[in-house]
Amino acid sequence: MRILGKGKTALSIKEVYKEASLYDDANKEEYNNSSDELTVVSPGIPPHNILVQNTKNLISEYDLFYEKMPFTVWISGTNGKTTTTQMLQHLLKDKGSVCGGNIGTPVATLNSEAKIWILETSSFTLHYTNQAKPNIYILLPISDDHLSWHGSFIDYEQSKLKPLSLMSKNDIAIIPSKYKDYKTNANAYYYNSSQDISELFNIDRSKINFKEPFLMDSLLSLSVTKLLDNTLDYKLMNSFVQDPHKLEEFNDAQNRLWVDDSKATNVDATIQALKTYKENFIYLILGGDDKGANLIPLFETLVHYDVQLYLIGKNSADLNELSKKFNINAKKVDFLKKAVEEIDKDYNTSKASVCMLSPAAASLDQFSSYKERGEKFKEFIHSFCY
Repeated sequence: MRILGKGKTALSIKEVYKEASLYDDANKEEYNNSSDELTVVSPGIPPHNILVQNTKNLISEYDLFYEKMPFTVWISGTNGKTTTTQMLQHLLKDKGSVCGGNIGTPVATLNSEAKIWILETSSFTLHYTNQAKPNIYILLPISDDHLSWHGSFIDYEQSKLKPLSLMSKNDIAIIPSKYKDYKTNANAYYYNSSQDISELFNIDRSKINFKEPFLMDSLLSLSVTKLLDNTLDYKLMNSFVQDPHKLEEFNDAQNRLWVDDSKATNVDATIQALKTYKENFIYLILGGDDKGANLIPLFETLVHYDVQLYLIGKNSADLNELSKKFNINAKKVDFLKKAVEEIDKDYNTSKASVCMLSPAAASLDQFSSYKERGEKFKEFIHSFCY
């Protein structure tokens, strides 16, 4: 067997299949293009990669380990899949569940004795999956993301929808109403909003402490427990603690509100984050690597907010042009440290305001990860505002 890639996923497969050979662009000359050997592709390798294009017998890690999978819940969508996965694991861990996939433990090394696998599932993995299917599929809304990997929004969307075509009548799918005409044999529930989910599964939203966008994540998690054993444990749900860098609020020495939303690596995540602060004046830091996404919907949203933009990163020039086009006040500052410094100077204490890092872009143009970007954001605030 061959494995394309040498990252975390590839190395975890190698732990199980010790005789497998690892390949990536660094040793592509050694790769036999004419071989019919079973080849597992790591999800980070795009379909336009030369090794992928020249491979005949290609499968995903999900296909490889499908036969050892217990009952599985797959969670996908553009935003919220990590939180929903973590929330559901929080609800089901005492019932023998483990979680992994795109977060935490790779599929190859998940405990096969566990009763339930909860898998955060990326569009990359789904693109290469043609056999494996979930018992329950939770699909959050889909919006522009990873277009440089998939090539187009349609291809990205089709990857997210692929599990529906593989599922049987004994399986369950909870998916946006937009896709109600997509052919599937699964028992499908359709929603447009959090209210729809609460009505479908008779969940009392007033008993849940989370606000949007996390309210939808919590409702989807509770819907699974309702389906599995007809339980709704509101107390346990409310005890869930959110990860850092997702609408993480804190105040500086002058009691000004700052929000670390560095996890907002695409346009829709930032649009959803803005809704939380629609009554505030927003000092908003935008920019990074937008991965080829269409930025216009973001600016069509921003015109309805009282906002001042601070533009950083690889796409700051493009964002600056869009700011002019949509007549939105903006400063092209290029770097996060400068953005925090400028906000500290510009802050108007006469308004109910929030200072927010919600970049609508990936971080790798200037940082090692969204986590490092968020930590640096806090460091800079401490330098200028304490």
